[in-house]
Amino acid sequence: MSLNNLICDMETGVCGDSEENEMEVIDLNPKKKIDIYYVTDPICSHCWAIEPTLRRFIDEYGHYFNFHTVMGGLLEKWGDGPVDPANGIHGPADVAGHWREVGEHFRMPIDGSLMIDNPVQSSFPPSRVFKIIQKHHGDELAFEFLRRARESLFAFNENIGEDEELITVVNHLGLDGEAIVKEAASTTGETLLREDFALTARLGARGFPTIVIVNENNQGVKIVGGRPLEYYVSGLAQMLDGEEIKPKERPTLQNLLEREKLLFAKEIEVMYDVEPDQLDSFVEEQLKSDSFEQKELLGEKYYVSN
Repeated sequence: MSLNNLICDMETGVCGDSEENEMEVIDLNPKKKIDIYYVTDPICSHCWAIEPTLRRFIDEYGHYFNFHTVMGGLLEKWGDGPVDPANGIHGPADVAGHWREVGEHFRMPIDGSLMIDNPVQSSFPPSRVFKIIQKHHGDELAFEFLRRARESLFAFNENIGEDEELITVVNHLGLDGEAIVKEAASTTGETLLREDFALTARLGARGFPTIVIVNENNQGVKIVGGRPLEYYVSGLAQMLDGEEIKPKERPTLQNLLEREKLLFAKEIEVMYDVEPDQLDSFVEEQLKSDSFEQKELLGEKYYVSN
């Protein structure tokens, strides 16, 4: 401590530098230098598959960046010809097997049978609902809608292309599902969605998921497809020009489940570096016995908060 700091000014009541302003606004949260754009779609199976990794990346490193979710427009409608012939997708029934394969490989369960019985005709309706929620209620609630919509579609085999299911998902967020779905179907919803499509084009994103990490100089790193956590951390470090980056402490499993409401086994394993054969003991150790229910879907455990 400097000797000068021991000399206090009787008029200002300041010990130390008495030249400071009497009152000033300060910001203890430094401006985030990085913008991350996550180009996605509600019916993108690989976007569902990377949820465990993406959640950990945001939880541990979100203090370095502003996160933007962008709707990319995966399926406007089924036409007469093949939609994705390179991957053998000629019609909705071809999607079912592909989705099931993705779910099994990444251990994020996907039923997929509705694409045979009652296929989603377009990903634009849930995308427009996302944009309306984002407009009126902010990014956080819109992102939660996206998660709940994917749970409904992939895990629980509900058709999120239909108004009835979209209303149900939105109502469960505590919002007026009927009003939001109605507005999403208006020119407002379409305009907002087309703005996202324009941004997707500017970002050069042609596949899903695509993550674009952009710095203050408008330079970016583009990461396409589902990648390990290290890819995203490395891209972030690169855009911070070699600045040492440190992860924040992860939330406890108790807090995470209370926040997310539903977690699959893979999501817990990825977040906490838990081996599958250690999952049961980890959950028993971390969660209060009366705070959750353990269930199973397509051979995978999942946990729901009470």
